[in-house]
Amino acid sequence: MSRISDVFQKCKEDGRKAFIPFLAAGDPDLETTARALSALDRAGADVIELGIPFSDPIADGPIIQASYQRALSNGVSLEKTLAQLSELHLSAPLLLFTYLNPILQFGLEKLAREAAPKGLHGVLISDLTPEEAGNYRPSFLSHGIDTVFLAAPTTTAARLKKIIPCCSGFLYLIARTGVTGKQTVLSGDTQQQIELIRSHSSLPIAIGFGMRTSDDVRHASSLADGVVVGSAIVEKLHQMVGQPAWEKKFEEYVVPFVEATHVKCK
Repeated sequence: MSRISDVFQKCKEDGRKAFIPFLAAGDPDLETTARALSALDRAGADVIELGIPFSDPIADGPIIQASYQRALSNGVSLEKTLAQLSELHLSAPLLLFTYLNPILQFGLEKLAREAAPKGLHGVLISDLTPEEAGNYRPSFLSHGIDTVFLAAPTTTAARLKKIIPCCSGFLYLIARTGVTGKQTVLSGDTQQQIELIRSHSSLPIAIGFGMRTSDDVRHASSLADGVVVGSAIVEKLHQMVGQPAWEKKFEEYVVPFVEATHVKCK
């Protein structure tokens, strides 16, 4: 059992679903990121996704793209992000959300070796296909780092049979086609796709892309084992930073999302 697997098991035992917020590292700076991560941890986040700024984030919508650009303009990198994480002691495991290029620049083996001691217990490389995973996955698994992959409402059963063996920790189901932060309505195929995934795997399933309100989280929690909220949190943090007592306000903003995951497990 990995740290992330343990979290999903604990949520199931507690009769609730996992809340997984997303932050963009270094927006507007890494000190703010560290303080925001601590606020998410205090609010009750179960797993925290930390996005590494990249110049061509093809899976992300305008809000996260803008956050990455702000971070990149301040010179934020994977290396600097990991150095900042060394000073944090979070209860929630971190899942690195990134693209392949930053990992190749940093060094695959180096990242796998340094990740866990810095609090990283999973990695999701959004542009890594299952066909290419054999070159990367063993390095992470040998250091106790889960490898999470994406599936979509349109992913076929044949494709799922390739994706699922590459996953550990959980499988990330995109709620609808498109980029992050746009439509908030779940695809009509979501329930059917979850049933298809469950027929092939016992992995926990987390739903993301387009979750913006507590009601969105509550609905998604009734279907899956966890819910990811990204753009809404990134946008709110950007609006709050610099205000008096912003950390407390940010923590209070996140709590209703956490409470919305308290849906009785089936």
